[in-house]
Amino acid sequence: MGIKHTQLSLAIAALGLAGSFWSGFLWAQDTVPTADRSDDKVTRLEGVIVVGSRRYDRGSDTDTAVPVDIVPMTKAADQGASFDLAQTLEYTTPSFTSVRQTGADNADSVDSAALRGLGSDQTLVLVNGKRLHSTSLVNLFGARNRGMTGTDLNTIPMLAIGHVEVLRDGAAAQYGSDAIAGVLNISLKRSQGCEAVAGYGQYSRGDGKNYIASGYCGFGVGDDGIVALTAEYLDRGRSNRTTERDPLRIIGDTAVKNGTFYMNGDIPFGDTAHFYFNGGIQNRDASSAAFARGGLGSDDIPSRNSAAMYPDGFVPFIDPYVQDRHVTGGIWWRWNDWRIDASQTFGYNKLIDTIRHTLNASIANYDLMHGGQGISPDHFNAGGFSFGQATTNLDFSRYFDDWFAGTNVAFGSEFRHENYQIHAGESGSWIDADGPGGGNAGSQGFPGFQPVDATDKNRNSWALYGDFEVNWTDRFMTDQALRYENYSDFGSTLIGKLAGAFRVTDTFLLRGSLSTGFRAPSLQQRYFSSTFTDFISGEPIDVVLAPNGGTVANAAGIPKLTEEKSRSGTLGFTWKPNDAISVTLDGYRIDIDDRIVLSGYFGTDDPNIGAILEGLGVGSAQFFVNSVDTRTQGLDLTVNHSMDLGAGHLDSFLAFNHTTTEVKRVHTPPSLVGREDSLLGERDRLFIEGGAPRSKAILGFDYTLGAWEADLKIIYFGPMTLGTFSGPPVPNQHYADKTSADLSITYNFNDNMKLTVGGQNILDKFPTRQNPDETDNGFMYESVQFGLNGAAWFARFAYKF
Repeated sequence: MGIKHTQLSLAIAALGLAGSFWSGFLWAQDTVPTADRSDDKVTRLEGVIVVGSRRYDRGSDTDTAVPVDIVPMTKAADQGASFDLAQTLEYTTPSFTSVRQTGADNADSVDSAALRGLGSDQTLVLVNGKRLHSTSLVNLFGARNRGMTGTDLNTIPMLAIGHVEVLRDGAAAQYGSDAIAGVLNISLKRSQGCEAVAGYGQYSRGDGKNYIASGYCGFGVGDDGIVALTAEYLDRGRSNRTTERDPLRIIGDTAVKNGTFYMNGDIPFGDTAHFYFNGGIQNRDASSAAFARGGLGSDDIPSRNSAAMYPDGFVPFIDPYVQDRHVTGGIWWRWNDWRIDASQTFGYNKLIDTIRHTLNASIANYDLMHGGQGISPDHFNAGGFSFGQATTNLDFSRYFDDWFAGTNVAFGSEFRHENYQIHAGESGSWIDADGPGGGNAGSQGFPGFQPVDATDKNRNSWALYGDFEVNWTDRFMTDQALRYENYSDFGSTLIGKLAGAFRVTDTFLLRGSLSTGFRAPSLQQRYFSSTFTDFISGEPIDVVLAPNGGTVANAAGIPKLTEEKSRSGTLGFTWKPNDAISVTLDGYRIDIDDRIVLSGYFGTDDPNIGAILEGLGVGSAQFFVNSVDTRTQGLDLTVNHSMDLGAGHLDSFLAFNHTTTEVKRVHTPPSLVGREDSLLGERDRLFIEGGAPRSKAILGFDYTLGAWEADLKIIYFGPMTLGTFSGPPVPNQHYADKTSADLSITYNFNDNMKLTVGGQNILDKFPTRQNPDETDNGFMYESVQFGLNGAAWFARFAYKF
């Protein structure tokens, strides 16, 4: 199976339309201005690619054929209010979305990130130009990224990062699967010297205490080499915004402790070769609160509680232990003017859950029935999952300055091996000790993975690509790319891309692109299997998420997963009339066919699988299915200005994104005709269309006066609409637009030491209140827009030595 011939023809035919499209490169001053330009200046280094182009010999003023934002991280790591990368980008890049979830099980502990209103698994993440592995987690709950995997940006310390390149364009033809919405390239720091940062913050209500301590050292090696090491410890405290309506609930930030070590190196040997490496290790201890179980007088005894253990009710805690590993090693060298790059990347992510302050109600009830007090163990190893990825790349690139006005030729290959495993929990975490009709099986909060869930699956893929960047004249260039990929589990695909740039004047540049793309179904989506408790309109129900291709999915008529296919285009301009001001504007459209979604609920009344579900002792089933065609359209605008003001200097910027996603069609397999609402009901459709604000804008002012610096950001979050459990005639959940603000003051004691104090969400804004029985997290505030914790303050101290 592969992308339709009409889609490929579109990309090839677009070669004849090159004169209508254009592009340029958006440098740091075109996205996030900074007070200290020398610190945040992006240095172009041999072997570190600017995402979106495969030409390696660029100067700092070279244009590429697609819109790329370069977001410097030096100031954010020293002075920023956010202590992790995902939240930093959330408040600096309007096209980027990452909202901390709460009441969403393991999704509370892993922040997924996405671009341009699409899903976290439709954004590719690179580190120094090489693919970074995704997490092993599949998001099952929460307002964002349901049914998707993603990449955890918070496994990389901000102090280790030089800048982040945000490619706002479909790039699967250049980089392969997952790059439908765009690409994030994390460029690691490689400066010499040492620095340290310590920070503290908390919410204005006194909880959510955050501590961070980071250290970085870069050592010169040889004439042009570097070895850089970064260590970080982060302790994020739990917050709680519960009310008297449900005093047992704990609703807010998950408690997280991260220990991270990262390295980055480039060591020359001989006259024309370099050995390079980078990688990191992170161990994460987290703790999220599940829904509360009632005590005496509630319906939860004996089904979900024991009077002998928790007579007043209890809140189970889901405590994942996450291990994340990443390493890349490679060699690049020059041969007859060709630059050859051979590399190997390994990535691994493992999450194992401990469920504590809990019980297995069936064990407690069995104990009571046999003369005991009604006691169960209060903690269990519930098992978990892991994902490993090994990627081998061989790339060739050469610039021919005598072909037209200059031509870059690049081609190469990639081989990738992936492994996904589900690890069963201890028997007490899933066993049904007293049989049907008594206490519910498994650990409350999150039942453990059963032996029948355990899996160990592999797949391979290989790819060939070609990329030709042609400067036809000094003012007009095009970039053409083709890529062929073959996957062992679903077949092959061929995709293409054309981008172009035309400099109308020295200050005005037109840019645009057309491309086809794809996203392979993740192994996590194909093979995830679990039985868990969901809360629907405040009522618990046991749900089985059945693996694709398994007995339950086949009986329900769910077809085998295949790739998502996309067609996308961008059109825009950059304008820099003088050194003080710059403007960029880019429109885009992304059509995705056969998008993979997590289905709605199939109940015991389903004619195909109702009897099977009753035999399993569960009330509903869900599946992953290619069932949706969507269209995403949007606009990105940035305006930047720099001027002297009084005795100081003012940098200002406005960044705006508007995105709409619409479900154009729902594919219903023949066996499911008439049950479209179970496949994708109104609530699930709105998670796709409205899971992120349609608009987001950031207006920033940075003023420096001697040793002092003031930074003010005003952030606008547009309205959102999410569905309800009850459905019509109950109205949907409408979230009004909100405007927040961040403010900080920095004092530079000298060139090497600074102190920053400030606040986030200083206006103490919250999302629109909702009926808790209709929200996904069972609380009056859903985790949307900017979260539900209110105002916070922070302090940072940075020292270079």
